Amino acid sequence: MSSLRSTAILALAFGAALASPALAQKTYDTGATDTEIKIGQTIPLSGPASAYGGIGRVQAAYIRMINDQGGINGRKINLIQYDDAYNPPKTVEQVRRLVESDEVLATFQIIGTPPNAAVQKYLNDKKVPQLLASTGATRFTDPKNFPWTIAFNPNYQSEAHIYAKYILTNFPNGKIAILFQNDDLGKDYVKGLKDALGPRANMIVAEASYELSDPTVDAQMVKLKASGADVFFNVTTPKFGAQSIRKAAELGWKPALHILDINATPVSQTLVPAGLENAKDIVSVNYGKDPLDPQWTDDAGMKKYKAFMAKWAPNEDADSGIATYGYSTAALLVQILQQAGDNLTRANIMKQATSIKDYAADLALPGMTVSTTPDDWRINKQFQMMKFDGKRWVLFGPVVTDDFKMTN
Repeated sequence: MSSLRSTAILALAFGAALASPALAQKTYDTGATDTEIKIGQTIPLSGPASAYGGIGRVQAAYIRMINDQGGINGRKINLIQYDDAYNPPKTVEQVRRLVESDEVLATFQIIGTPPNAAVQKYLNDKKVPQLLASTGATRFTDPKNFPWTIAFNPNYQSEAHIYAKYILTNFPNGKIAILFQNDDLGKDYVKGLKDALGPRANMIVAEASYELSDPTVDAQMVKLKASGADVFFNVTTPKFGAQSIRKAAELGWKPALHILDINATPVSQTLVPAGLENAKDIVSVNYGKDPLDPQWTDDAGMKKYKAFMAKWAPNEDADSGIATYGYSTAALLVQILQQAGDNLTRANIMKQATSIKDYAADLALPGMTVSTTPDDWRINKQFQMMKFDGKRWVLFGPVVTDDFKMTN
């Protein structure tokens, strides 16, 4: 979220623009009027990824706050949310409803890789922005083939490149076992790891995949332990992340290095169900401040976030990465809509999303800003390593930027 100073500057800039007759023309596409901006999304309020439902609830609370403050350039945001249960056919049904019946200006933060994949071609054919998609799969950062899609999450390949670099530096003789979700999410992480390991990809001694419909990953974990691996790359979402961590403990498998992808790092949704002691020493990455980290107690952005949660989303877990993610994504949506001014066309929404300059979010780690250009649509491409100490994630090492060439 912008600082008060930068918000004031934006407001002055828009005011000056509106004062000029040449720039005073209001331009709208379906879903925008003088009083309203209609935005739609699907979220998993039920199903195997229902832990992510809190993201949508916090986003809705943030939009209520913005509307209470007068909206965006005088317009209220009408956020329409439907439950898709993280079920791609249901996502297709609900997104068609958003576009064809509700007539939204754009979709925002459709949650999950399989749901986003199911509607990507449809939204691009309809030229409806698939804005800040909640996924890091490479196919969602492909402006040549999908010019109406831009993802929010760090690219999964980029994240895996960072892990590969860490493994090669700290565990050069390690034997790697991989558990992954059998879809674009999981496959992207595996590809990124193998690409960055390069000739050392033969360090991988075992791989096991699971389906979202699987009741457990117990059999996969037995197989991976039997491989003799001492580095475990755990590519899961919260439900299966919790299962895998708990099963590793039951099996007495304590790899020298256990890497957990960022999607499964929320403490209350993954690590508490897994058993906090079982999760101790797991390593991952982050690009935002953790509410449980005492170093942010007096941080202005964190104070702003906690005040928001207390007033607007008191029933949600303010200490969860689910809530911080919802807050940060909603804030970036507001930034993009502010930049759009009175040109509320779908094309301009995409132009603004790909023309963000040095945006410093309330919960971004120090030194991290968001900048996008027509040539680089990646919103988050900086990381810092972190380790779970049994109670909270502790950051370590420098802020790193992925400089490995990404491939589709």
